[in-house]
Amino acid sequence: MQGGFRFRNFRMISKPTRFAACIEYNGKNYSGWQKQSHALSIQSELERAISLVANEKVQVVTSGRTDTGVHATGQIIHFDIKTARSERDLIRGANRYLPDDICIIWVLMVDEDFHARFSALQRCYRYVILNRANRPAFLHGLVTWHRPKLSITHMQSAANNLLGEHDFSAFRAAGCQSKTPVRTILDIKLNRRGEWVWLDVSANGFLQHMVRNIMGVLMRVGEGQELPEWSKLVLETRDRKQGGITAPAEGLYFVSVSYDVRFKLPEIPPACRFW
Repeated sequence: MQGGFRFRNFRMISKPTRFAACIEYNGKNYSGWQKQSHALSIQSELERAISLVANEKVQVVTSGRTDTGVHATGQIIHFDIKTARSERDLIRGANRYLPDDICIIWVLMVDEDFHARFSALQRCYRYVILNRANRPAFLHGLVTWHRPKLSITHMQSAANNLLGEHDFSAFRAAGCQSKTPVRTILDIKLNRRGEWVWLDVSANGFLQHMVRNIMGVLMRVGEGQELPEWSKLVLETRDRKQGGITAPAEGLYFVSVSYDVRFKLPEIPPACRFW
């Protein structure tokens, strides 16, 4: 190992140990979560770092894949290793080898029946907009800039039409590979504080570009170009072409995942407290 960080114990164990971990990342320099042969990804960086610590090839499973430019504050992963490693070794070692824009927050040994994706009960995203006349500078790439004034009252009315279980075909990307377009939105809420507008949405699962496509519709309503009822009409068409623009990726954050209490996972850090 480089830089003086060494492990005393390289003992192999007969049965792999499963670990869960919470990660955060700035996604603007990556092609998204999933490994790509031609570009950097969050998955490839995590697997490289954890493999160096475990001294074996490690595959990482995520609770939900994010697109190019999307960020995370509370993404959950799991991985299996055969080398004896403590939670402390894994978090300290992996963070040493990860780039500055990816960090592991906690690591926990879990039962083998825990699965980051299939054990998840609900996932939560936050979409952040800087709603002012001038573009951001130090937050460039971390928030979506929108110049026209937005009415969150109208946006919330439009968002309420999407609550519950629906066929979200009108809000899925053309290349979405999910077997079913049916999802259940459990909560969806707009907030404003000064120049900041943000959407919090939780569901049992999300389709590719689903949150960004929902935000594209809500922003159009917020500008006054459409009435709040338009979101319901778009939903009922089940036609992506009726849904308008896809909101930019830079304002989107994967903030948390919920699991059964029997897994005893640590608390996921609160989402973007500075907004």
